[in-house]
Amino acid sequence: MRTAVKDLSIPDLAGKLAVVTGASDGVGLGLAERLARAGAELVLPVRNPRKGAAAVERIRGAVSDAVVSLRDIDMASLDSVATLAQTLHDEGRPIQILVNNAGVMAPPTRHTTADGLELQFGTNHIGHVALTARLLPLLQAGRARVTTVSSSAARFGRLEWDDLQAERRYSPVRAYNASKLANLLFAIELDRRSRTGGWGITSNVAHPGTTLTNLYTSGPNLGRRRPSPQKAIMARLARWGLFVQEVHAGVQPILYAATSPAAAGGRLYGPDGPGQFTGGPTELPIYRSARKRDDAVRLWELSEQLANVTFAALDPEQTEALRRRAV
Repeated sequence: MRTAVKDLSIPDLAGKLAVVTGASDGVGLGLAERLARAGAELVLPVRNPRKGAAAVERIRGAVSDAVVSLRDIDMASLDSVATLAQTLHDEGRPIQILVNNAGVMAPPTRHTTADGLELQFGTNHIGHVALTARLLPLLQAGRARVTTVSSSAARFGRLEWDDLQAERRYSPVRAYNASKLANLLFAIELDRRSRTGGWGITSNVAHPGTTLTNLYTSGPNLGRRRPSPQKAIMARLARWGLFVQEVHAGVQPILYAATSPAAAGGRLYGPDGPGQFTGGPTELPIYRSARKRDDAVRLWELSEQLANVTFAALDPEQTEALRRRAV
C-alpha cells in the first residue's frame, strides 16, 4: 500500500505568466490550479472550449482571485499551433513558465494529425516542438522555465528512424513510448542549446508516474466500438492504493520541475516510489534510452523539419527590448 504524498510547497509566482497545454482536465488541470494558488497568471490553450470553460470555472472556484484565460489550440495541427503562438506574440507578454503537457496515449489503431504525422508522435512531441520554437522570443524575454511532460514509458522507447511515423508497423504502446522518449530527448537538448547559445531558458522534464486521468480513456477508446477496460482497472488499483495515484499526487513532480528553485535544467523528475509508479517528487537518472547525444541532435533537426520551425533566438538587445515593451 502506498503512503500519502506530501503536498509540495512552491514559491510565490505573483507576476509570472504560465502557459500550460492540456489543462482542461487531468494532470494539466491539477497543475494549473496549483500554479494559480501560488499567484501565477494562467493561459490555458485548449482544444475543447466546453471543457476549457469548466476548467476555468473550477480554478476560479478554488482560487477566488485567479487570473486565468483560455486560448484555442489543437496540438495535432501545426496551423493551430502557429495561430496560438502569433496570438501570444501579439499580446506581447513574456512567458515565465511553459508546461508542455498535452498528449494522447495508445489509440488502438493508427491515426494521423492534420499534417499527416502519426497521432502520438505528432501531438505529444512535434506539436510541442512547434509551440516552443514559435514562443522562443517570449520565453527568452521571460527567462522561462520550460517543463516538458514525459512518461516512465520513455524507458522502453525506441526511435525507429526508418519508420518514425509507424507507417509500416504500428503498435499503440511502441508508438506511445517513442513519443515520450522524444519528449525527453527534446527537453534535454533544448536545455543544452539554451546554455550554449545563451538563450536564458531552463528546460527540464518530468513525469507524473501512473496517475488516474482521462488519458487512460480518451486514447485507448479512439476508434473502438467497445469501451477499453483500462480506466476501470486503473480506478480499482487506485482505490486499493496499488501502483496508481490520484491527480493531486501526480502533479507533484511536474510542479517541482516547473517551479522549484532547486530544479535544474537538463534533469528528469518523477515519483520516488518503487518502479516510479507513485510517490513524491525526486530527481531521476536520465533513462538509458535518452543518453545518446547523437540521437538528441538527430531528433532535433528532424523535428524542426517536421514542425516547419527553426529555433531562432533573439540577441540580448532584442530580448531586452521585448521585456521593456511588456512593462
